[in-house]
Amino acid sequence: MEAHSASKPAAGTGEQALAGAVDAGIDAHETDIGHRALAGAMALRALYVVAALAIFVLALELLKSGASGAEDLLSNINAEGPVNLLGFGWLGAYVMLSGSPVAATSLSLLDGGAITANEAFAMINGSRFGASFIVLFVGFLYYLRHQRNPDGLYIGVVALLTTFVIYTPSMIAGLVALDRGWFDGMSVGAPPGLVSLTDETVGRVADSIVDVLPSLLVFALGAAALFVAFQLFDRVLPNLEPPGPRLERVLAFFHRPLAMFAMGGLVTLLTLSVSISLTLLVPLSMKGIVRRHGIVPYVMGANITTFIDTLFAAVVLDAPQAVTVVMIQVVFTTAVSLAVLLFLYDPFQRAILGLSHRLTANRRNFGAFMAAIFLVPAVLLFV
Repeated sequence: MEAHSASKPAAGTGEQALAGAVDAGIDAHETDIGHRALAGAMALRALYVVAALAIFVLALELLKSGASGAEDLLSNINAEGPVNLLGFGWLGAYVMLSGSPVAATSLSLLDGGAITANEAFAMINGSRFGASFIVLFVGFLYYLRHQRNPDGLYIGVVALLTTFVIYTPSMIAGLVALDRGWFDGMSVGAPPGLVSLTDETVGRVADSIVDVLPSLLVFALGAAALFVAFQLFDRVLPNLEPPGPRLERVLAFFHRPLAMFAMGGLVTLLTLSVSISLTLLVPLSMKGIVRRHGIVPYVMGANITTFIDTLFAAVVLDAPQAVTVVMIQVVFTTAVSLAVLLFLYDPFQRAILGLSHRLTANRRNFGAFMAAIFLVPAVLLFV
């Protein structure tokens, strides 16, 4: 009996060891599946990156090759000079709900000889003016979903007004700099081997398309390809909408103007899309994570780093003049933003927030504002 009872713990120990081995095997299998899923997701993301870059470069080549067709289109609507191209870029950003494709298109038109440097600069500014409209659009959706709460509309109006006021003086200063050639010595070319690589790959595809299609259709195809490329970039880059708890805690920590200015620039840099980073303001502000006085510096910071994808387009085109145009925009937008932030912030913020409050106080004021932001670019385009 004693020998028999002594053998029970050994059997129990064996069963426990077997169960432990089975559990360990299951855990290892699940871990292996997790690793494979992660590897698959990373491979898919890498595929998106390659596809987006290839389509992006192809789009730029098509836009440049079809520039003559776009030039004819601009001539047909009598669009010439910085004023007309400002309106053209502004309305184009409304249509695409994004400014980046319009800004990249302006550089291709410049490189293709369809527009001048001043016109490209104005068109880029117009694309920035129109890009902030996405915030108002999302704010309107929140207005419909949240018992007609006007806070979302208010945030959109603040973003638009901040963009208008900052970009207007920076645009004027930039046009003066272009006319006087202050940045003519700046030269940034494409990395060695990049031009030959693109010529041997997507360049041949673009040439084949150009041989069989009229220039205007080539330009339209390039614009569509550029839109698709930015959509692919949005899929592969961090998407911060809706914001996660970690991001909420980080943003809640920063309430000072300089901190919000840096945060706006950083979020835009991470997403490569001012549309995403500014749209993020609506849910964050509605939750009280970003306070109203933090919206203005956030928008100012986002409106600087938004040029990173435009600068990349200029480098890929290997067009020194296009790089100069983008750098002038970056320099003067940064200079104006920092001057306001460091020396005029309190009155500037009070003016923007006060005007935004009045514009969203009733339907008549808001309707007048909506009419103005569509009427002004239309007048600029056809004046």
